[in-house]
Amino acid sequence: MTQAAQPGTVWLTQDAYDKLQAELANLKGPVRQEIIARISSARDEGDLKENGAYHAAREEQGKIEGRIRQLEDILRRAEVGETPPNDGVVEPGMVVTYKFVGDDDDEVETFLLGAREIEPEGLTVYSPQSPLGSAINGKQKGDTVSYEAPNGKELQVVIVDAVPFEG
Repeated sequence: MTQAAQPGTVWLTQDAYDKLQAELANLKGPVRQEIIARISSARDEGDLKENGAYHAAREEQGKIEGRIRQLEDILRRAEVGETPPNDGVVEPGMVVTYKFVGDDDDEVETFLLGAREIEPEGLTVYSPQSPLGSAINGKQKGDTVSYEAPNGKELQVVIVDAVPFEG
């Protein structure tokens, strides 16, 4: 079993890390320059109080700067990992299948334990810091685990399977 990630650590595959790096470079470069040009152009039109183009560009600039800060934070805390071993132990980078205690065997749910920023198509991602993620991290296939849901209700799940993410 590999060591569990430190609190606040964001587990990413190399591919996901590279994609986030590319998005950050694009936002800090061409996208930021385009917004600055739009703000400057709108400012040249005159009265800023009545200038919808100026206000729209400023609002978009705020969203872009927020995304830049978010990406910088994620990348700063990132732990780029190799695919974990296929040993049935739940850890970041594993696709986990579970069912609630008492449910039929065919009522299973599957998710990737990792960073939400790498959400692959068709697969939900739970953070290792989420209630379910933190409860099952380090457990293994066949274990029954209790955790407190965000609504305060105590839930029990059985880990049906845990396999490495191949995406």
